[in-house]
Amino acid sequence: MKAIVFEAPGDESVLGLGEASAPVLRPGCVRIATRAAGVNRADLMQRQGLYPPPPGASDLLGLEVAGEVVEVASDVTAWKPGDRAMALVAGGGYAAEAVVHAGSLMRIPEHLSFVEAAALPEVMLTVYRNVFQLGALPKGGAVLVHGGGSGIGTATIQLVKTWGATCVVTAGSADKCRRCLELGADAAANYREDDFVETVKEATEGRGVDVVLDSIGAPYLEKNLASLAPGGRLVLIGLMGGARAEIPLGVMLMKRLQVIGSTLRALPEDTKAEIVAGFLRDFGQAIEDGTVKPIVDRVLPLAEAGEAHRVMKASTHFGKIILQID
Repeated sequence: MKAIVFEAPGDESVLGLGEASAPVLRPGCVRIATRAAGVNRADLMQRQGLYPPPPGASDLLGLEVAGEVVEVASDVTAWKPGDRAMALVAGGGYAAEAVVHAGSLMRIPEHLSFVEAAALPEVMLTVYRNVFQLGALPKGGAVLVHGGGSGIGTATIQLVKTWGATCVVTAGSADKCRRCLELGADAAANYREDDFVETVKEATEGRGVDVVLDSIGAPYLEKNLASLAPGGRLVLIGLMGGARAEIPLGVMLMKRLQVIGSTLRALPEDTKAEIVAGFLRDFGQAIEDGTVKPIVDRVLPLAEAGEAHRVMKASTHFGKIILQID
């Protein structure tokens, strides 16, 4: 089958369109003819040799797909060939076919194209897991998310506002801040110019947020803790800015804070199925009626995966970058 392959870790130039063996259909799984795949920062890390796939997962890039079911295992009854599906995968998205555990599948609403659907699974489920399950965001609460113009950021804004909570974001330009506010964010801080702790205080009348969703890591640690309300939770999902920092334990004690590290990719299939089921219970209707929608920055053909990685690295995009598969 056609797939994006690379022989050794490196920059974007190592990626090329080639041939790979079709994945084997396993019990409890379905085979999807992939029509589109989302691009995520984890893909860039894997390409550089920094984020290997978990045991048993495909070593091809790609963590989310949308397409058509073409084959189902004998023990799968909820899906049939011809069904349109979007899914979270542990690897193998940049390819013509993907094998997915049935518990990680979601049906594509009629109003969404395959490209739009491919922009949903990874970011929506990441936000649901970390803000709503681990972060335990209460109704009427508040969230700070860094990178408001990213796929994760745009998903967080929509889910948090649908939940009836306040959403504060950071972004790297005035234009991105403006677009985040237009999407529904309550406040936005340009991290190149503004102190996001002050922005949080203004947006929450001095209380702070209940949850910080952070992919930056070390440089933001102290300010993240300062942004939290008493009893708040900092959920770390990435370390783009660095992995080592000193924790001000006094602040942790006085404010009764929690710091939670989280990755979605290596979770067991049954845990992922529970996350999908919870997401559909709480936000399935919002996806179905378009209240929560995919934000797609650009669509590139599969063969231009290297260019997609360059765009993501430059952080010039707003929303998701999608690879279309012919």
